[in-house]
Amino acid sequence: MTIIFLMVGFALLVKGANYFVDGSAALAKNFRVNPLIIGLTIVACGTSAPELAVSLSAAAEGSSEIALSNIIGSNTFNLLGILGICAVMSPIIVEKTIIKRDFAVTTISTVLLFVGIAGFTIVGKIPAIGDITTKNVARISGLGGAMLLGGYVMYIIYIFMKAQGKEDEEYEGVKTIPNKKCVLYLIAGVIMIILGGKTVVNSAKALALMAGMSETLIGLTIVAIGTSLPELVTSVVATRKGQIGIALGNVLGSNIFNLLFILGVSAIITPIYVNVASVYDLFILLIVTIITWLFAFTEHKLNKTEGVIMLVMYGLAMAYAIIR
Repeated sequence: MTIIFLMVGFALLVKGANYFVDGSAALAKNFRVNPLIIGLTIVACGTSAPELAVSLSAAAEGSSEIALSNIIGSNTFNLLGILGICAVMSPIIVEKTIIKRDFAVTTISTVLLFVGIAGFTIVGKIPAIGDITTKNVARISGLGGAMLLGGYVMYIIYIFMKAQGKEDEEYEGVKTIPNKKCVLYLIAGVIMIILGGKTVVNSAKALALMAGMSETLIGLTIVAIGTSLPELVTSVVATRKGQIGIALGNVLGSNIFNLLFILGVSAIITPIYVNVASVYDLFILLIVTIITWLFAFTEHKLNKTEGVIMLVMYGLAMAYAIIR
């Protein structure tokens, strides 16, 4: 029954992602809004709904490690797994604006968070390997959460201000759908994505526990990948349909949403305590974010070879998490 539920969850994700991509792309066409902006906002927030639900629930229950590891794991999977798969499917052309703005915001946010919570851990005494998942070395307070949330609000205001008056975007291959129907597509897509994501996560977690995996590892791998399935399916579907702007904007927008909005709100609900293992994982996220940014900077695209390298990097990161 657990495997059947897992398959049903996948089906809901695929169908919901199709509705979401079609509705958001058509809405962008109707209002002459750059599809990248749609990807960075509506699609990114919608596909990050599972991460939001999991992290907020974990924070409310006092399980801050799950809340943080879910976000770190999801962002790592988004960058290396999803963009890697999309780049292997089709070269991803990266506009200069994305490199200067969205990649920069993602990288700077990760750097500031890492420095903020890991500074004393790096220069001070680091607990033994056996203690890295139990020894807390830092915490993100409610004030810190409010600062993260404020950063996300400023980012959204900025991209909308920059997008005004730009109507030179091409909409080839985008279906013409009435606005009311677009809204129905978006709502139906979000509902199916949330239900599908929740079903997949619960089923995968149950299977993982049966296999004897620790909850920390589950949070970083199974739950993180499970809650990122909407981003994966949405980006792959968007890439297949030629909507590269939505595919790339969805990944970057989701990472920014996860890091600033979800982590910010979670910390406001209750302080997020950080152990050494999460510091290491955040450092890995920082490194892969910079590498992906450099890949995008060269020739302003992510090609097939770089996509393969990114997938291998993700495999190595997960192997380290499992061995640890």
